[in-house]
Amino acid sequence: MSRRREFLSAQGRLVMLLSAALATLFLLSLVTGANPLPLWRALHESLADTPTVLSLILTEVRLPRSLIALVAGASLGLGGALLQGLLRNPLASPGLIGSASGASLGAVSVLYFGLGAGFWAALPLGGMSGALLAMLLVYLLAGRDASIVTLILAGVAINATMLALISLLLNLAPSPYAVQEMVLWMLGSVANHGMDAFWIMLPGTLLGWLLALGSGRALDALTLGEETARSMGVDLVRLRWRLFLAVALTVGSAVSITGSIGFVGLVVPHLLRPLVGYMPGRLLPVSALGGGLMLLLADMAVRLLPAGTEIKVGVITSLVGAPFFLYLILKTRRVQP
Repeated sequence: MSRRREFLSAQGRLVMLLSAALATLFLLSLVTGANPLPLWRALHESLADTPTVLSLILTEVRLPRSLIALVAGASLGLGGALLQGLLRNPLASPGLIGSASGASLGAVSVLYFGLGAGFWAALPLGGMSGALLAMLLVYLLAGRDASIVTLILAGVAINATMLALISLLLNLAPSPYAVQEMVLWMLGSVANHGMDAFWIMLPGTLLGWLLALGSGRALDALTLGEETARSMGVDLVRLRWRLFLAVALTVGSAVSITGSIGFVGLVVPHLLRPLVGYMPGRLLPVSALGGGLMLLLADMAVRLLPAGTEIKVGVITSLVGAPFFLYLILKTRRVQP
């Protein structure tokens, strides 16, 4: 019992440490840029009746960018931890069930048909609709009582189909400008969004987080095997589709605003798993905090890089994540008999 209390207190300290780091990094994100922002002065001026340049930079540029990076990163980190625990696969990521590619297809379709010109919310709504469509197709393809292997295969098939349709739309784009717009969106970025984009992302994100709430014990039981989990009262079918829907909502909502941002859901849970004793349930909150930290750091790095054109944050996460993924593959090969 004393060892359990000691571990839980260590878990609490880790959550507090990550929360403090996230809050500090969020404030630094408001300040960081090519031209550092005097935060307290900007806050004071934003409360005045007449808007100033500093207050507009804070409320219309830096604040929505930082909030979107924090929430999207938390969603991707949480989604990765949920799928790795549910599928008992340390290489699982949110893109495995097609939610990310579905969101990308929905958003690219909006850009292709020019639907966003008359309605500013068309792009994020298209992304979220695409994520839910991908989830529905996985459900229909795999069936309600599908095994884990069948679910993974269905997700891979739908993911490949969505990517193929995205390639088709790029190929059929009516102009080079349309191709450029779609490709730049797919690179992933948290820049050039206002608070309207954040508010439209938030409902689906919060609903997905609520669906994931309380699933920790079931995921911990699942580490002992499906039969043992069933004997402990876990409804595996209900848990599976509940968490699949949670991932589709959180990741779809994030990707619909930011574009494709890869590897956050893979890297963050792997880095934090040893710190929580390899328990999937305890990994969920720390992965959400770690995902927010990683995307905020990546976005701050994008702002500070001395490049003529701002590099997209999705490119930065891929440059970090791809070597890490290769390391995991080599590590897995070494431990195999």
